Amino acid sequence: MKAAFYHGNKRFSVSESNPVPPGRGQVRLKVSYSGICGTDFHAYLGHMDERLRLPQVIGHEMSGTIAEIGEGVEGLEVGDKVVVRPLDPCRQCPACRSGYYHVCQKLNFIGIDSPGCFQGSWTVPAHTIHRLPAGLDLCQAALIEPVAVAAHDVRLGQVTGKEYVVVLGAGPIGILIALLCRRKGARVLLTEINPFRLRLARELGLAAVNPKEIDLPKYVEMETETAGGDAVFEVTGLESGAAMMTTLARARGRIIIVGIFPEPVKVDLRRVLMRELQLQGVRVYEPEDFETAISLVASQALPIDRLITEVRPLEQIQATFEEMERGANFMKVLIKCSD
Repeated sequence: MKAAFYHGNKRFSVSESNPVPPGRGQVRLKVSYSGICGTDFHAYLGHMDERLRLPQVIGHEMSGTIAEIGEGVEGLEVGDKVVVRPLDPCRQCPACRSGYYHVCQKLNFIGIDSPGCFQGSWTVPAHTIHRLPAGLDLCQAALIEPVAVAAHDVRLGQVTGKEYVVVLGAGPIGILIALLCRRKGARVLLTEINPFRLRLARELGLAAVNPKEIDLPKYVEMETETAGGDAVFEVTGLESGAAMMTTLARARGRIIIVGIFPEPVKVDLRRVLMRELQLQGVRVYEPEDFETAISLVASQALPIDRLITEVRPLEQIQATFEEMERGANFMKVLIKCSD
């Protein structure tokens, strides 16, 4: 089996790697497809080097089949199609004792804090496994993890029908959030400055605008009879998005912070106070969000194929990250990790 090792300094190498036999409570997977996400790109840029043990395999969005089962694992069989919910909590900290395992204070985010899925063989704790319907295409299944992210964001954002929702940023998560909000019956406005992503959003039937070409606050006021958005999802992780989000929300509106901010940014807390806005941070997902995502993908409820820009072999991982850094027109690139 081959694996892509990240060495730091924006450099990967691909070489043979010996499969790790599963220990007690573990399973070994044959990874079919792995998706590249924003977190992986942050790692490539060196923003997470302090959490990595270089050289290390990274990646956490995947689909595959069970190749080997360790002692004490029940309910799973070799050959099962699966995805991984890549969170291994300590189960002892205050967050875990409260049942919030996904925000464990000592969380092992598999693929960053421990080896990830950019490899043909991946050994993980059995409790991270979600089984898939037998007929589900593994290429589409590789997007279940980002769909679960969006499902968690929309669930905690408490979006309902008849609401007006603004989503700042039309990357994979932003578009998925917009699609899920639309499924709930909400009116959705998506903002994006990248022409490729803007065009794709419109082709998917989403109302999408470039905030550099219009007065966005006035546009939202016009759409809502001067009220503002019921819910505003900040998905850019940019200072400009943080500045805009409080401007767009209506009185007692909800702001859901999805984007990862590498550094602290200014937020207009006076606006939060004066309009009694709610700020909701959202992080990764919980088991129910993965089950929701599996159901959505299996039922063809989302245009998953339209979100997959390209499938590439593992050997092209270095070139793919370099193209991303140059601003390539990608929505989601999948890496084929095994035959």
